[in-house]
Amino acid sequence: MALDTSPDAPAPLRQVSQLIGGYIGRLGAVWVEAEVAQLNRRPGICFLVLRDLEAKISVSAKCHASVLDAAAAPVTAGARVVVHARPSFYEPNGSLALDIREIRPAGEGELLAQLERRKQLLAAEGLFDSRLKHPLPLLPGAVGLITGRDSAAERDVLQNARLRWPAVRFEVRHVLVQGAGSARAVIAAVAELDAHPDVDVIVIARGGGSVEDLLPFSDEALVRAVAACRTPVVSAIGHEPDTPILDLVADVRASTPTDAAKRVVPDAREEAVAVAVLRDRAATAVRQMIAQQQAGLDSCRSRPVLARPTTVVDEQTAAVLTARDRGRQAVLRRLDRAADEIGHHLARVRGLSPLATLQRGYAVAQSDDGTVLTSVHDVPEQFTVRLADGQVLAARQSVQEETHG
Repeated sequence: MALDTSPDAPAPLRQVSQLIGGYIGRLGAVWVEAEVAQLNRRPGICFLVLRDLEAKISVSAKCHASVLDAAAAPVTAGARVVVHARPSFYEPNGSLALDIREIRPAGEGELLAQLERRKQLLAAEGLFDSRLKHPLPLLPGAVGLITGRDSAAERDVLQNARLRWPAVRFEVRHVLVQGAGSARAVIAAVAELDAHPDVDVIVIARGGGSVEDLLPFSDEALVRAVAACRTPVVSAIGHEPDTPILDLVADVRASTPTDAAKRVVPDAREEAVAVAVLRDRAATAVRQMIAQQQAGLDSCRSRPVLARPTTVVDEQTAAVLTARDRGRQAVLRRLDRAADEIGHHLARVRGLSPLATLQRGYAVAQSDDGTVLTSVHDVPEQFTVRLADGQVLAARQSVQEETHG
């Protein structure tokens, strides 16, 4: 209801502000299509500026961060969106804003959302697993190239690859790279090149374009065909910002067709330099090894045992001679001691021998059988008298017995 006011009875500003807020609040939640002119994300809350698609009209908006994260496709500045929001009027400063409850991508954003859902389903199947990817050959026998006829992408790949490795050989298959039937044509070319016995790597190349132009390279059937391919596949679709699903399933993603040419063949000049470097390193290593071995030999030759091989024999000979001399001296000393002992024993034996007594003038009378005669009653008719230097045969003439008183 309109206020009844006059110059003499004006309405307070707060009352007018409250009425405006009430009118806006009765509008309720509405679906609004607009473009995101600005986006400022803060912890827990996001502030946006929505701009009309045709008129120069902008409205501030805000939402919780979870609402922005729940969108089917990433929301960025410049994106076209459809939001479910409730208008609100902030009375203290008289500003109008939209409280967003849901955000949906529109136009290209909806298309990106569909691609994102497809990407998530294929990823859940494991088609993008890095363990399934094949390594590129160092030098392929032939490179399979799938591209548009007389396209810039074809020229970039062929020219740059031949500049790097002039002897590179290509098997080119021209296909539609845009529009209906493009995906089927690329699938057929992939199958043909995968079965080719000389093709060691396949390059799928196309220049840049809009999301709609690059849709065939996100086709599910093409993605599955590349995933099943036994030959390594290089995806070179568009430019660096373009990311069709083919980039994720391919064994190698090249940012541009030129980059693909650099990845599939080596640079002949760089390889020649690398070979020269390796050759020099090998020669240096061999020289170092020879020098090391020579130093080892010189060290061995300088050792006394090799400088004079007879040293050990001489030392052992000297030790044997020393031991022999010591043994000889020991034997001589032992013989000397034994001779002294024998001399002592001989002197003692001689001292106890009857011969010594005989030499002092005594004689021993013995019968024929050698019995020593100790009594005159035992003297036979003939007996032997033993002297110090011989024997005398004697005959008994008379016996005179002595008496000891």
